[in-house]
Amino acid sequence: MNIVTLTINPALDKSATIDQLIPEQKLKCKAIQFQAGGGGVNISRVLHTLGVKNSCMFTYGGDTGKTLKSLLEDEQLEIKPILVDAWTRENLAIVDAKTDLQYRFGMPGEALTSTEINILKDTLNKTVTDGSMFVMSGSIPDNMPSDFYIQLIDSLQAKNVKIIIDTSGGALKSSLKKPVFLMKPNQGELAELAGKDFLTKPEQEAFAMHLINSNQAEYVVVSLGARGAFLASKSGIFYQNTPSVKVKSTIGAGDSMVAGLVYAIAQGWSSKDILKWGVVCGVATTMTGGTNLATKANIGIVLDLLD
Repeated sequence: MNIVTLTINPALDKSATIDQLIPEQKLKCKAIQFQAGGGGVNISRVLHTLGVKNSCMFTYGGDTGKTLKSLLEDEQLEIKPILVDAWTRENLAIVDAKTDLQYRFGMPGEALTSTEINILKDTLNKTVTDGSMFVMSGSIPDNMPSDFYIQLIDSLQAKNVKIIIDTSGGALKSSLKKPVFLMKPNQGELAELAGKDFLTKPEQEAFAMHLINSNQAEYVVVSLGARGAFLASKSGIFYQNTPSVKVKSTIGAGDSMVAGLVYAIAQGWSSKDILKWGVVCGVATTMTGGTNLATKANIGIVLDLLD
């Protein structure tokens, strides 16, 4: 199966450790790491770790963008980079060694120009062939229309494509304008889609099944944080708890979950196993430090804990 991921708003992720977070002091950073980040980029990287061939589409610009592109080339991913004028944003994660608390700083991205959007759509239509699985993941720059993902779905409507979407805010709300193959909101986002501030467990299940029965999605996967996730499909509701592991960082865990879901779907597995693999990959990423993602070793450890 042809699998394509798209990241409109990628980031060069930087992580470091400091002895202690103290205001108005010059703080010395240690254990500095640089990673290519952003929803679809992270998904492609975990799929690559799982041995799944995929095409990673992303925008890049400036020296930060060149670094991000180089990092992905070093990992030998199959990339479809789209050059833009604006510099690729940077994100920063700092761990306070005294408290072991992590502080995350996310920077905004710039809107694409009309010319860049046309180039993106042209690249998309050449890369996403009939029968593909197309994963749109991550944020959309604030100064771009919230229905931009819907515009991309419309541009592919002549093809039989399995659309997977994982986003938030206005882009998530707009996703209800078109049916998709799979969506992955968290509890808060699911409530937002339902027009509520909060949903009880029965309400969560009922609304997720409403999305399934109204053909809004074939799969709805709701992440429950440290308690795992549940999946709704025509087969019903399935839950998967997380095993007890030492959590070093949650950065990229949600993206890694999507990668696990995509991996299992591509294998043609059951709803229960699709959910299991999503949770496995998400948990495996929390076991790595900084902005690192799931490794084969950690995936194996989590699988053993769940068996």
